[in-house]
Amino acid sequence: MNLSPSTRTHSQAAGGARILRAKDILRSALAPSRVAGRSIGLVPTMGSLHEGHLSLLRAAREECDVVVMSLFVNPAQFGPGEDLDRYPRDEVRDAQLAAEAGVDLVYAPPVEEVYPDGFETQVEVRGLTEVLDGDPARRGPGHFRGVTTVVAKLLNAVQPDVAFFGQKDAQQLAVIRRMVRDLDFPVRVEGLPTVREPDGLALSSRNAYLGPEDRERALALSRALRTVDSGAREGSLAAGIEAARRELEAAGVEPEYLEARDPDDLAPVAELNGRPILVAVAARVGGARLIDSVLIHPAPTET
Repeated sequence: MNLSPSTRTHSQAAGGARILRAKDILRSALAPSRVAGRSIGLVPTMGSLHEGHLSLLRAAREECDVVVMSLFVNPAQFGPGEDLDRYPRDEVRDAQLAAEAGVDLVYAPPVEEVYPDGFETQVEVRGLTEVLDGDPARRGPGHFRGVTTVVAKLLNAVQPDVAFFGQKDAQQLAVIRRMVRDLDFPVRVEGLPTVREPDGLALSSRNAYLGPEDRERALALSRALRTVDSGAREGSLAAGIEAARRELEAAGVEPEYLEARDPDDLAPVAELNGRPILVAVAARVGGARLIDSVLIHPAPTET
């Protein structure tokens, strides 16, 4: 990727990846590629990269000519009492991993670049953000206002052809897809499968908060989802969810929610309907609040 001399002057190298702090410098760096018709991929992250992030970066590298990774711990999506201050941060490590995955540019703006003095605008997707994590009794819709606002700003700054997100955050993926559709962003949103440890634990930056005993208990989330999947394939979604609740209870895990939803509009689903079904779970295990989900596809019809 060609960078202008001024971009080189205003960028910072760390851990083998070029880091840009300002959106105008980012846009200047991307301009030659845009003019040349090269495709641009964006992978938004809050850092603390793990194999789940790296799978997104590799997918972007395979599909796009230019890959941008954003690295920004977004304060707007953390509520009071959440883990903003202790959220794991290691920019040098993240930059190195990004470089090894083939990232061309890391956009790592300071908070004041994203939310300057006088910033008063929020992007809100109603409906989808009021259930599951967005329920006021849980993280609340304000969490998703923070997500959609920052993602809208990233899409404007990078102007990618494709943006890559993980399916583990299934509600977030549905909300972003709706925002992109409703606001006519010229970008394709690509959702990629959840990456798991060999024992089934979904990869998450917050897994770092788990001690050995809590990590063992956390495995109940993925077991519960597999139980729902098995029950649904045997013909009873309700029986699968009830069995999953018993699985969580046996591990001493109290779910904030364990629900079946339509993956597009997040409407409740009570029974198999011939369409994919999203089953999502959230629970606090030790010092970590964990989420996980599975997409249950209908069995193929025999011909």
